[in-house]
Amino acid sequence: MKPTSRLRQLIDSGGMVVAPFVLNAFHAKIAEAAGFQAVYMTGSGTSAEKGFPDVGLLSQTEMVQNAGYIVNAVSVPVVCDADTGYGNPINVWRTVREYEKAGVAAIHIEDQVFPKKCGFFEGKDVVPSEEMVEKIHAALDARNDPDLIIIARSDAYAVNGWEDTMNRCRAYMEAGADMVFVDGIKTIKDLEAYASDLKDVPRLYNGDLLPTQEVEGMGYKIMICGSTIWLVYKAVKDAFEELKATGMVDPKRYASRMEAADVLGLNDIYEMERRYGVSGVKVS
Repeated sequence: MKPTSRLRQLIDSGGMVVAPFVLNAFHAKIAEAAGFQAVYMTGSGTSAEKGFPDVGLLSQTEMVQNAGYIVNAVSVPVVCDADTGYGNPINVWRTVREYEKAGVAAIHIEDQVFPKKCGFFEGKDVVPSEEMVEKIHAALDARNDPDLIIIARSDAYAVNGWEDTMNRCRAYMEAGADMVFVDGIKTIKDLEAYASDLKDVPRLYNGDLLPTQEVEGMGYKIMICGSTIWLVYKAVKDAFEELKATGMVDPKRYASRMEAADVLGLNDIYEMERRYGVSGVKVS
């Protein structure tokens, strides 16, 4: 089954798809090994891995390339951040084509002004809702696979308030988006309002305010969980500080090289070497 069809099947099953943030293909393989049915390629994490804050400094090409690596690494559907679509509706059209060729199952496009900022950063601004509607039209026209899920993200809450955000979400669904995503939800009260005010609309939630089971009970269709990548930051930072202070890192803090290699498919490589007669071949 195609990843796009698989994700739609999971959504239509009545439950909520939990997709942890992943920065790269390695993290995606770890998430799949842990049993998650989907993963989410984070724009903030992809930016961080390149050494930048999430303020729209990465190009479409860099984002799509990372998406391709992740898709090739796992068998589960990949949901991807596509920022603002990297320009006007024509740019959105090409963005959808490029992500679709990479094999992703869903993308979200936001109504921020380009260059964008992380949904939780200050200094955001949004385009008129009419402009975003045209971007959605372009995204729908661009997709070759009707099962590719187009998610319309709104960042208007911090800029224009809740009522405008709700109006935008309804307009985006009327334009043909498959799902909406209100970013910048910072309180449980906001999360509850998001669920009640758009109760008849397929919704994505980005955050960690409540356990996944409680969020699912509010009727959300996808939950992307970002705490996983900031955990990586703290774990690595603490290990580096320990190494600097003591001269070594406590072995209890990390996995073995072979454990990580197993997740990455080393045993599959060994099997291929045996199958194709590579193992033990001497180079003349």
